Amino acid sequence: MIEIRPIDSPTWRGINAILGGAMAVNILKHNLGNDELVSRLLDRRWSLSSPDSKINQVTILDRKGDELYGDICFQNNTQPFLGEGMVDKNQPFPSFYIVRDDLLHPLVNGNKARKLDALLPLLEDNNVTDVVTCGGCQSAHTAAVAVSCAERGLKSHLLLRGEEPETLTGYNLVSKLYGNVVYIPRSLYANRKEMLMKHAQSIVGGNGSSLWLNDILENFSRKYATGKQFDSNVRIEKQTKVVIINEGAGDAIALPGVMRLIQYLSQDHLFGKKNPLKIVVDAGTGTTAIGLALGAICLGLPWEITAVMLADKIESYRKREQNLISEFLSNSTRPSAGLAPSGIVHWVERRLPRK
Repeated sequence: MIEIRPIDSPTWRGINAILGGAMAVNILKHNLGNDELVSRLLDRRWSLSSPDSKINQVTILDRKGDELYGDICFQNNTQPFLGEGMVDKNQPFPSFYIVRDDLLHPLVNGNKARKLDALLPLLEDNNVTDVVTCGGCQSAHTAAVAVSCAERGLKSHLLLRGEEPETLTGYNLVSKLYGNVVYIPRSLYANRKEMLMKHAQSIVGGNGSSLWLNDILENFSRKYATGKQFDSNVRIEKQTKVVIINEGAGDAIALPGVMRLIQYLSQDHLFGKKNPLKIVVDAGTGTTAIGLALGAICLGLPWEITAVMLADKIESYRKREQNLISEFLSNSTRPSAGLAPSGIVHWVERRLPRK
């Protein structure tokens, strides 16, 4: 789920305390709004038939005791008033909005569905037969890949870190039901690139090919830039074609699906293009947060993205941010002059450690 709140809302001050007191930085250092560029970028075949998502408004009616652990009384409005004038400065209680992407699919976690939105059609258009990816034992990403591939007749091969649990539960069970699971010792899992490539090559054998997702993306970008589109009805002779997807779908092709969400939310009858917003999102690989920030910048929106880091140090997130943006720009159809290589997301440490 993604939480959205008006920048001037008093709720932000309370959430800020929970996030450790850090304030989001202004990411709109340059005027990079380009509706034409975004329209061209998002003019493609998608996995989700519609970018729509339900939006709830949560009002904090009362808060007692400790700032973090005290009793809080919430009111959930499933049909909030949106559009122009959505911010009511006379409202006696603070509130924030939640984008219910968790309702997009019964088994595919919300932000995973967004990251796969542009990715899955690309696999189909390139005659991919098998997908290799990796994640933790309870990885929502591997479960999403397994289910999505099964729905499209693709084989998924999931490399899970650690030992097989005695009882299969949660996403681990989903991955096992829908994909081909292999448990990898932590010592081998540490070198993800080598691990993924070796497993992909073992699947190919002597008949077929294996490649990284970015290889497909570069080929797609060349065809897209010259105006040549893939014809999904044209199929070559069937042979094994394995594509490797990075852990957490941390690839540049995952960004357009998240940017598509930003475009949807910026419609006049929802949050509009003029309302300044702060968007707060959990960050595993950080790909979703980076996609949200890129979408806001490319559309020229006065929105700020704060990501609560779940699995790494801030230096690693900033490096990943820079790498993903570089990949995105190198594969875009037009240069986006002036876009800083990093610093578009405000990364925040968790106040409580992840369990």
